Amino acid sequence: MIRRVINALDDAASIGSIHLSGPTAACVKSDAGLVDLIDEKRIDWTPPGPSPSTSAYDMLGRFPESQPVLITTADHPLLTGEIVDHFCRDSAQSGCDVVVGLAPYDLVRQTYPDLKKTVLRFRDGGYCGCNLFAFLTADGRRVADFWRQVEKDRKKPLVVIRLLGLWALLRYKMGWLSLDAALAGLSRRVGLRIGVVILPYAHASVDVDSVSDYLLVQRYSKEASAQGAQAEPGVG
Repeated sequence: MIRRVINALDDAASIGSIHLSGPTAACVKSDAGLVDLIDEKRIDWTPPGPSPSTSAYDMLGRFPESQPVLITTADHPLLTGEIVDHFCRDSAQSGCDVVVGLAPYDLVRQTYPDLKKTVLRFRDGGYCGCNLFAFLTADGRRVADFWRQVEKDRKKPLVVIRLLGLWALLRYKMGWLSLDAALAGLSRRVGLRIGVVILPYAHASVDVDSVSDYLLVQRYSKEASAQGAQAEPGVG
């Protein structure tokens, strides 16, 4: 899965260099392909931190504050260079400090009906996270530190929305809170501009958190390959 993500980043025109936080040295050594990428300096590797958010926070500190940084996760098996470039392009045009990638839940459900996803349900629709985060300014990097405080509850939308206050939580539970209002409230809460890019790709939201997720992704990948082969014209 890690090498799939690296390949996607390598295919993206918007990515200048690739830096990998984790896995452990023992895990790296178990994969010859990953070892080659590191030895050839096609990617830079550092040991993981005690948690994903800490790894992200520490990694951001390795870059100049003026340099925009994209962070994604290794359990992103269907990520493509096209998705990365779309997200980076729209993020750069947003005028925000931090941008998060989301996909419409209806699109994800239609494409992957068996996939279990955490859904953010707003007045204007439901959205799924895509594990794509753009840190565009020095101020934006404060979000990584803030995220360390709420990481354990990242898959509980109500806990995260509660950070915006009781009124926002009630509006969310009643289906009255819009995505824009939530972003405005969160921006005020952390003191910077937070935006989103809505991606038109269902597969941008697919990650692998369990064995069942892995088996589903394998099945969908095989079905997509079979459909692609059937659509190819024959050669006489």
